[in-house]
Amino acid sequence: MFALPAQAFDTQARAAYVMDQTTGTVLLSKDADQPLPPASMSKLMTLFVAFEALRDGRLELNEELPVSEHATSYKGSSMFLNTQDRVRVEDLLRGIIVLSGNDACVVIAEALSPDGTEAGFARFMTQRAQQLGMNNSNFANSNGWPAAGHMMSVHDLAILADHLISDFPEYYPLFAEEEFEFDNRVPSNSRNRNPLLKLGIGADGLKTGHTQEAGYGLVGSAQQGDRRVIFVLSGLDSVARRAEEAEAVVNWSFRNFVERQLAEAEKPIGQADIWMGTSKTVDLVPHEDLTLLLPVLGDKNVEAEIVYDGPLEAPIAKGQEIAELVIKPDGLPEIRRPLVAAESVEKGGFFVRIMTVGGIVAKDVIGNPLGAM
Repeated sequence: MFALPAQAFDTQARAAYVMDQTTGTVLLSKDADQPLPPASMSKLMTLFVAFEALRDGRLELNEELPVSEHATSYKGSSMFLNTQDRVRVEDLLRGIIVLSGNDACVVIAEALSPDGTEAGFARFMTQRAQQLGMNNSNFANSNGWPAAGHMMSVHDLAILADHLISDFPEYYPLFAEEEFEFDNRVPSNSRNRNPLLKLGIGADGLKTGHTQEAGYGLVGSAQQGDRRVIFVLSGLDSVARRAEEAEAVVNWSFRNFVERQLAEAEKPIGQADIWMGTSKTVDLVPHEDLTLLLPVLGDKNVEAEIVYDGPLEAPIAKGQEIAELVIKPDGLPEIRRPLVAAESVEKGGFFVRIMTVGGIVAKDVIGNPLGAM
């Protein structure tokens, strides 16, 4: 057991989620699955769908898209597009990421929508989010403009950030761009609103958000050495508070935790009982090195247990996932990792089955007092 619990980060955000992407360890979770207005942070879903379209060849970076009157009708953050424009997809992506352009989101949305409308694209985003395991997200538009039912949880935003970083490394550098001057239209709206990009702490994304209802939020990520942290903060009360909290989260995440290897791939860490097999037990092994992020102040010993629904009935195939290792680091959420069979166990022959059943009957008879049968 740990000598001391991890020192929790006392965030003032309404909801927060911090994950070490390298190990999958959740470092902080506060009201993480509560659906909340995400403001412009929901633009990340529009970007994800656009990146998928680029990957699949349904969209091209140099393709020029028309601008509808509906796209120009949005207020707030903007690329200041007009209906005479035809805008390159690459410029629209930068307009969304750097300038947080509401109009740019609609141009992308109408181009990719199943029915050509922003509403149709919002329905598509909701369905795609559910496929990604984002179960507390519902979209009413493409840009996060306040609307009834437009909600995301901070956990869902972290899942989305993880996919953007992992699935689209060719496009992720766009999130670190600090400035984008589109056609020199509005020089005052050319700077990225992410307050962490120029601090030298490894921050390289992703998206800020603000509305009166949602407060100030940020989906962020930072990399230092081999470690990457993803974090989401929502519901802060000012730009300054958002910047302070975000920087503090990054520093806390990297300074207060250390990677430790708990088990090696293919090395047995326990056994499971087998029913009617050629062997009575099978070794349990992780299929890959088990490395976790643990508090710096913690002891090297970690409480853990192996759980499975047993005894397991043969046959069992080598590499078959048959158990879980449940790790309970003090001060952090429970962590579960799969365990697999180290070798195959064939189904026992007739003699083995007779002996197994006979052994159970014998135990039952012996265990019952006289007259109870």
